[in-house]
Amino acid sequence: MADRERQVTRAFVALADTLVDDYDVADLLHTLVQQCVELLDVAAAGLTLVDERGGLQLLASSTEQARLLELFQLDIDEGPCIECFTTSTPVLVADIAAQAARWPRFAIEAAKDGFASVHALPLRLRKQTIGALNLFGPNSGDLSADDVALAQGLADTATIGILHERAFRQGEILSEQLQTALNSRVIIEQAKGVLAVSGQLSMDAAFRALRGFARRNNLRLSDVARALADRDLAPAVVLAPAETTTPADRGPLRHR
Repeated sequence: MADRERQVTRAFVALADTLVDDYDVADLLHTLVQQCVELLDVAAAGLTLVDERGGLQLLASSTEQARLLELFQLDIDEGPCIECFTTSTPVLVADIAAQAARWPRFAIEAAKDGFASVHALPLRLRKQTIGALNLFGPNSGDLSADDVALAQGLADTATIGILHERAFRQGEILSEQLQTALNSRVIIEQAKGVLAVSGQLSMDAAFRALRGFARRNNLRLSDVARALADRDLAPAVVLAPAETTTPADRGPLRHR
């Protein structure tokens, strides 16, 4: 119990780090989904945010299966993620198969991806909802009330960081932040592909390598991804064991 409390504290501290002038939105969102998987009884997590046109976009996912299922929901405009965002309320589904009549195409796709339960929580501050956090389980069953409350607390903390007081006063800052995050997602997917091909890795393993390199070297995730995509950073450098890389290897990337 004491270890879990320390993990929870570290999770909130990591998310509260967004309340500074310069932070990486993409890294924040990946931190959120990863913390949910580590702290809660779920197999995967995904996060969507609304763009400046009012449409939902996938910004982060903990596994490739979760990413594909989230994209499928957005493509068909059907599923708990869509309903959660539209209603600004949690959508807690202990058994997806039992709700097949509610979301028929989503239920079939979720089963194919190995998910039997899903819990969607809004990213919401007061009356403003900017996205949804989606938690996927391999087995049917409810999350405990404590786990739901913890997940919502993590989502709320991230939401405050994203909106920030400056963005709350000036809507164009929020749009800029979300557009930056959307652009970063595309670059990160490209970088994952580069590493996956170069190292013959799964997309999940490629992302772990990408993020691990950024963290070890105190670099922004989006900057490392862009350097890989632009061929300014060699995949072998990112994939090399931590102790073998040097500042010269890393090139002119900007540190935090």
